Amino acid sequence: MPTIGPGSFILIVILAILIFGPKKLPELGRAAGNTLREFKNATKGLADDDNDKKKEDQ
Repeated sequence: MPTIGPGSFILIVILAILIFGPKKLPELGRAAGNTLREFKNATKGLADDDNDKKKEDQ
């Protein structure tokens, strides 16, 4: 899988600023962070449930 170089990263940032505006970007970042945190907590809960079931089966 190709990596994103510094030129591509700068282009993506400029496009994001043009599309969403500089005032909206922090809100979008916060929302993305909250979404990832919730997803991580949910998947951790599922993994814990699977471990508990394996212990009960033994």
